[in-house]
Amino acid sequence: MNTLREMEVFVAIADQGSFVGASEKLGMSTPAVSRSLNSLEARLGAQLLVRTTRSVRPTEAGASYLDACRTVLDVVADAEANVSTRQDNPVGTLTISVPVLFGRRYIAPLVNAYAQRYPDVVVNAVYADRTTRLLEDGVDIAIRIGHLEDSAIYAVPLGFVRRRTYATPAYLAAHGEPIHPRELAGHHCVSFTGVTNPFEWLFYENGARLPVRLQPRMIVNLAPAAVDAAIDRVGITQLFSYQAAPEVLSGSLVPILTAFEPESIPVNLLHVERRGASGKIRAFVEFVTETLRNNVHLQ
Repeated sequence: MNTLREMEVFVAIADQGSFVGASEKLGMSTPAVSRSLNSLEARLGAQLLVRTTRSVRPTEAGASYLDACRTVLDVVADAEANVSTRQDNPVGTLTISVPVLFGRRYIAPLVNAYAQRYPDVVVNAVYADRTTRLLEDGVDIAIRIGHLEDSAIYAVPLGFVRRRTYATPAYLAAHGEPIHPRELAGHHCVSFTGVTNPFEWLFYENGARLPVRLQPRMIVNLAPAAVDAAIDRVGITQLFSYQAAPEVLSGSLVPILTAFEPESIPVNLLHVERRGASGKIRAFVEFVTETLRNNVHLQ
């Protein structure tokens, strides 16, 4: 096995935290992964990883060598990406993770167009309302709604969304429109767990946080279910602005309590720094960023 492959295996073990995880990521058998590391350690004359029954972590020498491996692999990936970019022919498998409704409304058409433009790239699109760990989950691109904490990723700003409260005009005609968030305690409410605490909705008043406790009539884990429940007059719901945008345009839902809306929430496209030079990723980032910024009003 060549040195670059051994470096790649070592980095994969460190990133995944296990030999099994590295084998799954690289498409190798677990014994082959173990042999690669043993060969690398024997050649270097140093132990790179401490193995226990529960975890795998770099030694002091391993941590230093790990940084060097990342640098070398970055240079190689960048060189390959430059060739790929000049040829305008990205290849490989691109794994994308996107929130379900945002993905369906905004990303799926772009994924389809990307696949048509770059036929040598196999696209693996995962639509899930959960926070994706790029390295651990083997994801190349992720769309994330919310403030970021991970410094090991590149973030490309796409825009902002707002957390808004909605009701159907028929519900408001029958029950009255709440003027202050605290009045929600006297209303039927539909909580969507992907946006807020089911029993505490967040508002702002005079620049200060205003959490409001309530007892929801219904709790759902999918945004379309919350939209449908609100339209069927089950109650008032709170969603991200893009999730109810078509219904607001059609008049099926109307925003309420707008004077008490929380601050805007950023939407970012994320990718891992080490993979950022990849031709397939670069092409997708450029394609999606331009289109979303020009054509999608996320707020």
